Amino acid sequence: MVSSYTSNTGIEKPASGDQSGTWGDTTNTNFDIIDRALNGVAAITLSGTSHTLTTTDGTLSDGMFKVLVLGGSPSGTNTITIDPNDADKVYFVYNNTAQTAIFSQGSGANVSIPAGGADIIYADGAGSGAAVASIFANPISFGKVTVSSDTAAGDQASMGYTSTEGLILTGQGSTNDVTIKNDADADVLEIPTGTTNVTVVGNVTAGGDLVSTGTVNPAGDTSSGDAAAVGYTAAEGLILTGQGSTSDVTIKNDADATVFSIATGTTTGTFAGTVLAKTDTDTTNTGNVTLDFTANQNFVLTLTGNVTLDNPSTEQVGQAGVIVFIQDGTGGRTVSLGTDYETPAGAGLTLSSTASAVDIVPYFVKASGSIQLGTPQLAFS
Repeated sequence: MVSSYTSNTGIEKPASGDQSGTWGDTTNTNFDIIDRALNGVAAITLSGTSHTLTTTDGTLSDGMFKVLVLGGSPSGTNTITIDPNDADKVYFVYNNTAQTAIFSQGSGANVSIPAGGADIIYADGAGSGAAVASIFANPISFGKVTVSSDTAAGDQASMGYTSTEGLILTGQGSTNDVTIKNDADADVLEIPTGTTNVTVVGNVTAGGDLVSTGTVNPAGDTSSGDAAAVGYTAAEGLILTGQGSTSDVTIKNDADATVFSIATGTTTGTFAGTVLAKTDTDTTNTGNVTLDFTANQNFVLTLTGNVTLDNPSTEQVGQAGVIVFIQDGTGGRTVSLGTDYETPAGAGLTLSSTASAVDIVPYFVKASGSIQLGTPQLAFS
């Protein structure tokens, strides 16, 4: 009789009565496959513009890992095809290349992860029409939101600026609202007439799921076409107040698609884009170190001395990511843990000791004060 295999991970299921005296080899391989699927971290080296991520039945293969760290030097946007197309898959992905990575399984939807970005994705295994989607379809920001668009020539906006007032946006159109538009003359940010519930002063917090712990930076210019008066004061900063017959607040992109909007009479906003998690790369770490989980999801820490990870106060329940530890040119650096960090069987972290060694540790925030660390994946090269 012939073995069969599990649909999604390729674990071998010997037929009844088969493999007498050889079950040990099959079982050991199956355990290794399960280990990869639960906590495995794989360094995937990309080149060119395509790569196949394969799960081979009964054989250890790259498509079985849970966490994928993309590396290498792709020559452009790299399309990663999940094979086979009838296997359900969930991957934690960190794109550590300088190019965008697109994950595809069939003719359905794909997920793009830009350079330096991270995401949790799943493939539905629907065969030739299979699709890949992001867990963060309703995005939660672990890093900074940067608004980077300008208003277009042809909007008929007037701009004013003084050293004492700075830049103020006050009134536009027959309804005396304020609008920022992009190059396609589409609304980018809109605030209803007579409201004072939206003020951009450094950090921005939008009601609902979107929380920005960084700085929102309007980057661009205004243009003619909106008949808006633009002003600014040092005391008030930048204020956007009202525009249009609907008296809503809207941010749109260059393709005239809504990115962020606040409806008339509401104090919460809707974010319609993709917010990317931020990675903290710190090349000097020694002594007591406190990670900022509000500002970052992933951490790349070069150890220049023995380090103690102190208990943070910024962990976000449900947050997941990776911590990369890199030994400096001396090596032998150790990492001790505060009580909020939990390891399998409470064994702590044992890292590679050789100079310049790279280890990756996945984590998941179960609750406040409970950061669960996975088994370290050692000595990437």
